[in-house]
Amino acid sequence: MTVAERPDITIAAAIGCGVIGAGWVARLRLRGVDVHAYDPSPQAGQVLAEVYENALLAWRELGLEPAADEIGALTMCDSIEAACSADGVGLVVESVPERLDLKHSTLLAIDAANPTAIIASSTSGFKPSVLAEPLAHPERLVVAHPFNPVYLLPLVEIVAGERTDPALTDRAMALYTALGMHPLRVRAEIDAHIADRLLEAVWREALWLVNDGIATTEEIDDAIRYGFGLRWAQMGLFETYRIAGGLGGMRHFIGQFGECLSWPWTKLMDTPELTDELIDTIATQSDAQSGAYDVRELERIRDRNVAAILLALERNDWGAGRTVAALRDG
Repeated sequence: MTVAERPDITIAAAIGCGVIGAGWVARLRLRGVDVHAYDPSPQAGQVLAEVYENALLAWRELGLEPAADEIGALTMCDSIEAACSADGVGLVVESVPERLDLKHSTLLAIDAANPTAIIASSTSGFKPSVLAEPLAHPERLVVAHPFNPVYLLPLVEIVAGERTDPALTDRAMALYTALGMHPLRVRAEIDAHIADRLLEAVWREALWLVNDGIATTEEIDDAIRYGFGLRWAQMGLFETYRIAGGLGGMRHFIGQFGECLSWPWTKLMDTPELTDELIDTIATQSDAQSGAYDVRELERIRDRNVAAILLALERNDWGAGRTVAALRDG
């Protein structure tokens, strides 16, 4: 088992403090990294405080709560330049909204303010080469795409651009391992990387099921969380189907079920029009399903459930549980 060494970067900057940026700030701080944060929203400080409190509760569930003197400090800054140019900043995490013009202007400001740090974009869709086009130092940019909640889910997709320094990519892989994550090096640049392309396929089919009146939002979620979602949480897709093939393994499974791929089971190459009526249907069903909780309550419920699954996987020395064991032993 690999032990999670402490990060070799002790000071980071976080630009953009929404759901993803705030999650990054929390994980960095819980691993002892000081963070200089900037977001133009007047609510940014409150969001960071609330998300950090949830993160601390989640790590307490895992038995990983650090001592007070091991937690990184948070400094709120009034500009990108102030956050990135602070002494010792070795990593800049960009998590602004998914608009290419905004990404470019933000990354240009980061590049100008700090000429040496790793620049890590949280983008869920853009290729790193596209993001790096206007930069003076494109060799420093890498995509590090996480999943919400960043402080709890260990996967981070690492994608290098055409001009990214290979040594920087290697260093990023080591850094995110030290943050207690499972960095997945994406072999080639592709829009939306790996995981979001898979999620998009499920999302498209779910929209059709609601649009056609086959299932409600709650029924679709139940199909996932009471069924295949539990299998995916610990074995993923291909290993799950290997078991389904019995003694014959994956070859037997494909022989049995491969023909189904030609049947009209899905509409993955099409998406229902998001009419006002469909949006109202989805929103109304979602309110009925989850409206009794505010977003912070839902986050805490989610975090307790994920922590329990991670602890079970840790006991079995399997899958994502190994990242928790590495943090515990580190």
